[in-house]
Amino acid sequence: MIGGVALRMAPDEMFDIVQANVTNGTELLQKIGERDAMRVRVAVAITLLSGLIQLCLGILRFGFVAIYLTEPLVRGFTTAAAVHVFTSQLKYLLGIKINRYSGPLAVIYSLIAVLSNITATNIATLIIGVICMILLLGAKKINDHFKKKLPVPIPMEIIVVIISTGVSAALNLEKSYEVDVVGNIPTGFRPPDLPDVGLFSAVFVDAVAIAVVGFSMTISMAKIFALKHGYAVSGNQELIALGLCNSVGSFFQTFAVTCSMSRSLVQESTGGNTQIAGLLSSFMVLLVILVIGYLFQPLPQTALAAIVMVNLKGMFKQFADIPHLWRTSRLELAIWVVSFLASVSLGLDYGLLVAVAFAIITVIYRTQSSNYRILGQVPNTDIYCGIEEYEEIKEYPGIKIFQANTSLYFANSDLYVSALKKKTGIDPGAILIAKKKAQKRHALDVKKSTKNERRAVLKLTNDVEMAVKHELMNDDPPTDLANVKNGSADKNLHNSPSEELEYFMSPIINIHSVILDFTPVNFIDSVGAKTLKSIIKEYKEIGVDILLSGCNGLVVQDLTRLNFFDNSVRREILFHSVHDAVIHCRFRASSLALTSSEEQILSSDTQSQI
Repeated sequence: MIGGVALRMAPDEMFDIVQANVTNGTELLQKIGERDAMRVRVAVAITLLSGLIQLCLGILRFGFVAIYLTEPLVRGFTTAAAVHVFTSQLKYLLGIKINRYSGPLAVIYSLIAVLSNITATNIATLIIGVICMILLLGAKKINDHFKKKLPVPIPMEIIVVIISTGVSAALNLEKSYEVDVVGNIPTGFRPPDLPDVGLFSAVFVDAVAIAVVGFSMTISMAKIFALKHGYAVSGNQELIALGLCNSVGSFFQTFAVTCSMSRSLVQESTGGNTQIAGLLSSFMVLLVILVIGYLFQPLPQTALAAIVMVNLKGMFKQFADIPHLWRTSRLELAIWVVSFLASVSLGLDYGLLVAVAFAIITVIYRTQSSNYRILGQVPNTDIYCGIEEYEEIKEYPGIKIFQANTSLYFANSDLYVSALKKKTGIDPGAILIAKKKAQKRHALDVKKSTKNERRAVLKLTNDVEMAVKHELMNDDPPTDLANVKNGSADKNLHNSPSEELEYFMSPIINIHSVILDFTPVNFIDSVGAKTLKSIIKEYKEIGVDILLSGCNGLVVQDLTRLNFFDNSVRREILFHSVHDAVIHCRFRASSLALTSSEEQILSSDTQSQI
């Protein structure tokens, strides 16, 4: 990533190096030196800025973002990083010359370049690399097989470096077989110097990306080793450590650090388990820089490539996650695959961003794909389970217990209402609409019946007038006619109600209470509170009471803060548990039934007395 920024900020064309190829060598070397010096300034500026960003994030306790790096995401991301590293080492293993690529599709371009130049492979370089890989793989097999008998693992990486350096120096492989070697290794430290802060504005976005990706790779590898060896890691501590390393190191012209996947795996696979191993490695690097660096100048680059590629074997074993996740969790498999493909194709910076965004989307998807169920009681206990899961679960007549394993907020409030209506079998809106339609149709039937009665009475009156006019002077027949008219109408109105009205009103008679189990609910927002209030109001209109059970303190605080409780919704609807709510509903139903029975008895006694 730093190399890509350096190439963009200091391209060859800026220093006229393309045209300088036709001039003398001194001028070319001078322009190359100016280009490299500019690139160093860019790299150092990015390092300082990314270090300051990481340090600020660590101080502000932003290490919590590590929780969004779920294990499938981390494993997919580190596998993609291993692909990047492996691809970058192919040219050294084969001894071919290709351009360096960065940015989106860099892996694809690198593979195409390697395959296009495969015929230019240096056979001597390839043979040395293959021999080194065979030695390393053999030593790992021996270490794994005899790890209980060996006092220390065989340090084959060091042995390979020493042997390949000695053979290269003795046979002069660089000149005899054109084998690429490490070459000049400058010794000593550079004096501290202030980075060019004037470049901050030009590289700020890149510094943010490098700071985030550097932290992500470090915490990802830390999580892998922590899981393997059984310890915990702190995201804030890692951010502060990285920030200090980059900020202080930039004054000595270092460039931004993160964990090295290859070297971390090398150290872990050779038995390094504590910070002492890192300290010894640092002393070895210090010794090479200050004293013995020149001794490793003949070291073939293919040997280093072999060490790196062999130690990536552990990362490539993570491809076995795919069949495992296919059997256990398709959603986590999707996170793994998206993280891997995005990081391979778009680069580690954009790939990580896409992977985290996709992981967050899956969280939203899970909340919108909740498990809704109706609960029933385990006989003779206060335990309530899903009625579809167990055969002996029973429901109390007139009571429905609804549970959703998610919080109630803007993203799933509509789904919550739909599931409630579907599971309980009560749709207040549909019932009210049907009731109004039935009442309207019933009113039309009554009106039509009344009109027909009037016609019949009128006809009867005319007939009587024609037949027995002298009886019309008496008041009794009109009274009888009026009784016939009003009595038949009242009979049709009260004793023959609409069948449609009875059909749509029957569910209200069967269920009198719905209990919403809020035990799984962690929070509720303003949209969720309004939705809940609307549910209570709608069900109350059809004579069904809504009760809430199992609300934790935070949910109650949310409801209070959102002004949920008022004259229409009181705190009496809250219950500690589902069982308490059920007992309350049964007691109230019994009380209402007893009261209704007493009223009927009293009414019948009154009528008999009359």
